[in-house]
Amino acid sequence: MSFTGVAALLDPTTVIFESLTDPDGTTVLEQDYRFDLLSMDKMLQRYIDKEIIWGGTKVKLLSVSAGGMLIERENGEIEFQQGYHGVRFPSMADGLITKPTLNWMVASDTGGEQDTRISYQTQGITWWADYNLIYHDGTDANHGTMDLGAWVSILNQSGGTYVDATLKLVAGDVHRAPRAGGGGSQSPFLASDMMRERSSKMGFEEKAFFEYHLYTLGRPTTIPDRSTKQIELFDAAKGVPVEKKLLYDGSKAFMHYGGVQNGKDFGITSNAKVEVFLSFKNEKENGLGIPLPSGRIRGSKLDYADGSFEFIGEDTIDHTPKNEEITIKLGNAFDVVGERRQTKFNRGKDWIVESFEIKIRNHKDQAVDVQIQEHLYRWTNAKITNISHNHEMLDVRTMHIPVTIEADGEVVVTYTVRYDW
Repeated sequence: MSFTGVAALLDPTTVIFESLTDPDGTTVLEQDYRFDLLSMDKMLQRYIDKEIIWGGTKVKLLSVSAGGMLIERENGEIEFQQGYHGVRFPSMADGLITKPTLNWMVASDTGGEQDTRISYQTQGITWWADYNLIYHDGTDANHGTMDLGAWVSILNQSGGTYVDATLKLVAGDVHRAPRAGGGGSQSPFLASDMMRERSSKMGFEEKAFFEYHLYTLGRPTTIPDRSTKQIELFDAAKGVPVEKKLLYDGSKAFMHYGGVQNGKDFGITSNAKVEVFLSFKNEKENGLGIPLPSGRIRGSKLDYADGSFEFIGEDTIDHTPKNEEITIKLGNAFDVVGERRQTKFNRGKDWIVESFEIKIRNHKDQAVDVQIQEHLYRWTNAKITNISHNHEMLDVRTMHIPVTIEADGEVVVTYTVRYDW
């Protein structure tokens, strides 16, 4: 028996053939995947040293190269003809097919027609999520609301078209074993399963599936070959509370250094940029509360002067369960700047005492909250001996200092740290 119209990039080792009519009495003896598709080049190659019809007469095809063919006429003359216009063949060459085809040799105790189920995995189908965020100002500079919508894009380059298919998307970090011969694994975005079943629901329905999450489209859809289809993942959530977080990381470039760093000038370079993040909770009370697949999230804000949406930054999110917080970076603040400088440095045989001054200037007409992040990069055994503001140690080498800067104001933070080794 034969099954045509399968994906050209299917993996034959994953094909599963099952008889639903007589599962116990039906056995597959042999399986053959044929993918040598018909084309002019392949027809010409198979007709070398055979007769073809060209220019209304029979000629012998000797070779094909450089976009032309070498032919021998009936009188023995040999000539080169550029191009293949007007070439005709007496019949279809053996072994060529018009569509990728699976063939099976089946032994069955039951004669006649049977219902079967055929499944396989294929390369060439990828999907990803895209999120659109619209930010709305709140009552202060650090709080607002947002509208969040999501779409999935399915790119089909598998060589097969799926008509009236049920679309299922598996979200999660699905491990793939390396392919034999060092060919690597399939795309990590390949997590879709298309089945010819129908459902009465219209949108995506989400459910837990093994250690992943499964999104099933509630209506049949057609995924043509060599196409990209976009489908809404969920209805846009409106008025989601969101916090705008400003972070000044003046020593960001030195956060990954290891070992004792005892040079006086090490780490004193200042970064003036204050980073801007948006943070929100993926919970039901905010109109969300569903597992969110990884993807890119783009931020926009309405310009009330002309009613147009303006791009304000983008980031990516990882697979995020419900009730977890999501934080995305949109860019750097224009009107809030930082400055960091070393004010003291003393070094002994097995210790260092170092002091810093950090200034945050706010040129907005509103007060802003800024989180100052400092990295104690010289050594793990560090102790803050003096500091001007309240602080929190996130770990032994990372300190947060929250400050509020009034409109057109400045805050100066000072601290001293001692390292011993």
